[in-house]
Amino acid sequence: MPVSRASIAGSPYLGVYLRVSDRGAVAPPSISEALGHEVERLFGTSMVRTTVLDSELVGSLLALNSNGVVVAEEPSAHERERLRPLGPLHVIPTVQNALGNNILVNDRGAIVHPALPEAVGARIGEALGVPVTRGTVAGLGTVGMAAVATNKGVVVHPRTTDAEAAVLQEALQVPVHRSTANFGVPIVGACVLANSRGILAGAPTTPVEFVHLQEGFQILE
Repeated sequence: MPVSRASIAGSPYLGVYLRVSDRGAVAPPSISEALGHEVERLFGTSMVRTTVLDSELVGSLLALNSNGVVVAEEPSAHERERLRPLGPLHVIPTVQNALGNNILVNDRGAIVHPALPEAVGARIGEALGVPVTRGTVAGLGTVGMAAVATNKGVVVHPRTTDAEAAVLQEALQVPVHRSTANFGVPIVGACVLANSRGILAGAPTTPVEFVHLQEGFQILE
């Protein structure tokens, strides 16, 4: 099956700890062997284990697509080497340093926090090889926590406005679908991992929520 549930360190907020693209997945060193195998099975890709900036909150601190990885501060030499399989690594300094929280990206486009400076947005676009648009999801600038984007669909906070959804659809060039996860949590980016092949959601995610997630990401059993 291309969908599953999990927790990491007892937390169902998988998006805080992990990131995935069609090219690869990245997770903290503490991830269990069983969950590591499940990540690779679901997403059809290899997984990198590493800290980012000496933190296990990998999903919050980096953003990636098939073209590369961006972080806001210089990683250690060991971290840089560990991240190498995911593509070119670009350091883009900014005070909004949790780039995983502040960037929503697939292989066609990116939405970034409106507070990111123009120059930072331009560098993100160059690094990830996509056009960049400023925007919000349900009024939140932390778009990477409020939504999840793949090359087949984007699932967003249920209070996302029609105007926001139109911006997302134009920028990411995929359909937009509203859902919750983790039994009613609206910040789906904190709860769900997805790429074009699979979905991994927090353990409390309900069957009804999985129906919405599968529809949104166009991944059927």
